[in-house]
Amino acid sequence: MHRKWIGVLAAVVALVPAAPAATAAPVSRAACPDPGPGLLRCLSTYTPGATRGLTDGPIGWGADDLASAYRLPSTAGPETVIGISIAYDAPNLEADLATYRAQYGLPPCTTANGCFRKVNQKGAPAPLPATSFGWALESTLDVSMVSAACPSCRILVVEGASPGFADLAETEDTAVRLGAKVVSNSYGAREGGAPLAYASHYQHPGVTVVASSGDSGFTAASYPAVLASTIAVGGTTLARDPESARGWAESAWEYGGSGCSAYIAKPSWQRDTHCGKRTVADLAAVADSVAVYYAEVGGWLPVSGTSASAPFVAGLIGRSGHLPAPSDLYAHASQFIDITTGHNDPTGGGKKCGGDYLCVAGPGYDAPTGVGVPNGLSGF
Repeated sequence: MHRKWIGVLAAVVALVPAAPAATAAPVSRAACPDPGPGLLRCLSTYTPGATRGLTDGPIGWGADDLASAYRLPSTAGPETVIGISIAYDAPNLEADLATYRAQYGLPPCTTANGCFRKVNQKGAPAPLPATSFGWALESTLDVSMVSAACPSCRILVVEGASPGFADLAETEDTAVRLGAKVVSNSYGAREGGAPLAYASHYQHPGVTVVASSGDSGFTAASYPAVLASTIAVGGTTLARDPESARGWAESAWEYGGSGCSAYIAKPSWQRDTHCGKRTVADLAAVADSVAVYYAEVGGWLPVSGTSASAPFVAGLIGRSGHLPAPSDLYAHASQFIDITTGHNDPTGGGKKCGGDYLCVAGPGYDAPTGVGVPNGLSGF
């Protein structure tokens, strides 16, 4: 091309406004980054900046949505004590819970009326552990989801000095000693000899223990969810579906944990055939985008993780008035809503397990969603 025309074209290009730079989509962040060997990790994620102020209202599924989706009764339930085993202190926990419950018309749950109690791992009200942003967000999620599931239940929060195996095992024992009939554990670590040495702390006669299945998709089984004494709760994605009789659609959450144990013997009540040992999970509930009020970030934000589904199921068990063992869920599998779509292989679309039920939801039992999701309280 002639040099003169090259110069003209260059001048024209210079006059054309540049396209605006693409704005990066918000990125979810783990509330508790991987702490490394010997420590447990809380299982929740949030999106920094995706916050609304108090007067702007919640983002994500709230207590009223969950009551509708899971067909919860309108009548008040019993005052079952639900224990929350957690690491570190959440200094604004009671106030944040008050905001959540007021938003959804739930009765107050306070220290003053005896509904709310927070102690250290020894069971004393003081001194409380150091604070942690991520674990405090986790605590707030836990008590909010218990409240959504069982507004009448009492809440006992036991805070460990650290997320170490020994400290959180002690919180478990303390919760039971102080009267918890259901204990929720929204944390996990890859199963192995070190954590399994504390397995006995998650087995108490007459107490139901619930744990999150994990937030890393189909992978090694997560402790303490993998224990045969524990009800392992997977995660789902919830959506409105006005065309269905239920009014809601639900599928396996792509990050919800599932796995085949390398250590725990196959329980007699599990009859799936492609895992020779304990399969995780046992059942599931919403784990994708639930509403939480967390004053530390200035308002409402959506939080995801099986750290939401486990305390929600713990609350439902408390509301049912029964204390099921994991085997009871399988005996009443027909009472749950079967989840038949979705997978928990976010990068492979189900290829990681060869399209098998270990990471792909389908009719009947599958590892991401277990026997299904709650249909009222009938399965408990």
